[in-house]
Amino acid sequence: MSTTSSPRGTALWQMLAAQFLIASVGIFVHEGGQDPVTTVFYRCLFGAIFLGLWGLTGGHLRGILQDRKLVLGAIASGVLLVLSWVSLFAGMARSSISVSTMMFYCYPFVMMVLATLLLGERTRPADWGWTLLAFLGLLCSAHPQRMLSGMGAHYQAGIGLSLLAGVLCGASLLLSRHISKQRAIAVVFLQCCVGALMLAAFSSSTVLRPGNHWYWLVGLGVIHSGLAYVLSYSAYRHLAVATIAVLSFGYPLLALLLDYLVYGQRLALVQLAGLGLIVLGSLGVSLKWAPARSGAERSVPQPPPHACMPDRDPRR
Repeated sequence: MSTTSSPRGTALWQMLAAQFLIASVGIFVHEGGQDPVTTVFYRCLFGAIFLGLWGLTGGHLRGILQDRKLVLGAIASGVLLVLSWVSLFAGMARSSISVSTMMFYCYPFVMMVLATLLLGERTRPADWGWTLLAFLGLLCSAHPQRMLSGMGAHYQAGIGLSLLAGVLCGASLLLSRHISKQRAIAVVFLQCCVGALMLAAFSSSTVLRPGNHWYWLVGLGVIHSGLAYVLSYSAYRHLAVATIAVLSFGYPLLALLLDYLVYGQRLALVQLAGLGLIVLGSLGVSLKWAPARSGAERSVPQPPPHACMPDRDPRR
């Protein structure tokens, strides 16, 4: 049987398709033309509708209300996830899709640090080295000269909001890590429901008019909070963790490429160098690169870095 017709080959294509869909989130946000709170509200609303229908037909939501731990975990992590999305979209409006994506990419490292400090999980010394390298990459990606001079407070606020989004995302992932391994689709469905309830009263009424913006808002929910999740979780069970870690770099790289192709946003050399350091640091942590003497030590497992999704689900 050929690779492309095997379960693993199909999973590879599913994962790549999911990465491409998630990478386009900035375009949908920009073209939707709404404020961040309104945008996230409709992302959650349409995402909950899609995932609710998918979960009911596939049996993923069976008995979730009786699972108190799952519901409470989904609510707590959902609040953080929704705030992360609002911060990220606000950051994109003040800087750019490219810059915000790279700043947001700090979230796997935030998760590692929080797991070490709050949960006492062991982290290899080598992982701290890779994390410092990635942090240096983040500083370069922010284009320090531009941040301190030309763009002023508006650009700086975009950087800060994008970093805040990464921190909130990392905390959300840490909260939902254990429960999402068992009922991934159910957790994401509940998180979207939490977001819709949280933001309903704060959504702008000016959106309630006919227009093309509805295509983009529906797409955010159905594509980015629905279809991309389903494709990813369908692929995870057939792929090794190392393969997932490498493929997950499709998200930031494709986001940068789409920002260039659609809006002509170019990165400076210092930003490209920063991206390279982020990729290198992330791979070092995800693939557990270390000198031979520390190779037996284990690090905190890192989630696949795409748009703040819960940890992999090996069974659903």
